[in-house]
Amino acid sequence: QVLLVESGGGSVQPGGSLRLSCAARRFTMDHFAIGWFRQAPGKEREGISCITSDDNSVYYADFVEGRFIISRDSAKNTVYLQIDNLKPEDTAVYYCATNRGCTVVAGAIRTRGFDSWGQGTQVTVSS
Repeated sequence: QVLLVESGGGSVQPGGSLRLSCAARRFTMDHFAIGWFRQAPGKEREGISCITSDDNSVYYADFVEGRFIISRDSAKNTVYLQIDNLKPEDTAVYYCATNRGCTVVAGAIRTRGFDSWGQGTQVTVSS
């Protein structure tokens, strides 16, 4: 069974930073594209970023505005999401998932085709 585990969330003040981790159990993440997503209360899940498996190309949703950086550490079998200058509207549960590739449509990371979702990690931004 493929399993992803997210961690690194927490409660921070506006302007703060967090680094979220997505670790894999029982499979090698290098074989998959990995996407980061978030879902705020009452809203649909939205794609944030995606990193490919072949050459680690990275893709971001338009709303990212340079505040999110995705990266992969093959030695640790982990994909990270660095979030800087956090805003209250970033409050959500953040998830990672696997796919064969990354697709951006109209400035958004397409969620279709992603599976092996983790349980999520909560990010709360408030003063």
